[in-house]
Amino acid sequence: HLATSLPLPSERDHLRPRIDLIAFMIDIKNRHSLKNVEASLAHVDASFFLGKVCFLVTGVGRVNCCSVEMNAIWKLGKVYCSPVLFCELELEGIRVATAQRLIRVLQICAGHVPGFSALSFSSLMRNSADD
Repeated sequence: HLATSLPLPSERDHLRPRIDLIAFMIDIKNRHSLKNVEASLAHVDASFFLGKVCFLVTGVGRVNCCSVEMNAIWKLGKVYCSPVLFCELELEGIRVATAQRLIRVLQICAGHVPGFSALSFSSLMRNSADD
């Protein structure tokens, strides 16, 4: 399911499936996308930041067209203890690899990978990013 911002409308709460992962997309060449993500973060329950949120940064192939500072993106990941993934949606191979990576993250967050929790996955992602 896709949403352009949070909070989600409450009139459809009874029809909404369980939310296992929230992937915030930030377009590196659109400052408004970062502002929208920052505004939406206030509507996410604190328990989701324990392994069920990630930031997906698009447009990284065109760093010369950046409107968003990379430090601001890294800061979001650190402040919310959530992994930051980078991709270029215009390249099919990278788009497919990113989709597969997100599906794997979702499987872990939904509890479909035995012996691996969303919290342990988030911890591994943070440690690998800090090295």
